[in-house]
Amino acid sequence: MLLDGEAWQAKFRNFQTEAWRLETLPAYNVPQEAEQIREFLTGEHIDPHAYSNEYTDDLKRVRREGKSKGRVHIVTRPLSEYLRFEFMYYLPHSWAGEDIRIMDVTDRPNPLAGVQDFWMFDKKEVVLMNYEADGTQINREVYEGDVSPYVEYQRIALVESVPFEEYVKGLDL
Repeated sequence: MLLDGEAWQAKFRNFQTEAWRLETLPAYNVPQEAEQIREFLTGEHIDPHAYSNEYTDDLKRVRREGKSKGRVHIVTRPLSEYLRFEFMYYLPHSWAGEDIRIMDVTDRPNPLAGVQDFWMFDKKEVVLMNYEADGTQINREVYEGDVSPYVEYQRIALVESVPFEEYVKGLDL
């Protein structure tokens, strides 16, 4: 079953304990971000201490409700321009309550090679994120099988990654 619109948004309102994402791509082609990326590439950056939007407000709501939202992004160096752009937002998102972790596989085998992007809700439901090679989203698809392999992918990703703020210490972003 494909997921879009209100049904997709409901997943983030209705999860009971945890919404978690695995990100595997070096860049995502998101048309809504095009102008922000252009500005970033010309040297404009957000002030992470002053940054707030609907997403950070929602992260704070999730925390107040005793729930968690997190992700692991698998990366290799040098970081793509898109990752450098995305990392600019990871700091205020982390401060707002998202558990963001980085798994750098530059100098080691990727234990999750071949696993595609996905969201997992409450360790009970998986939504596969389908992308073209350039990072353009094709669709979101509710996974109909046994979710236990995805629970294991999450476990591996968490063990093999480090907190975002630890990862970026000393990096010239």
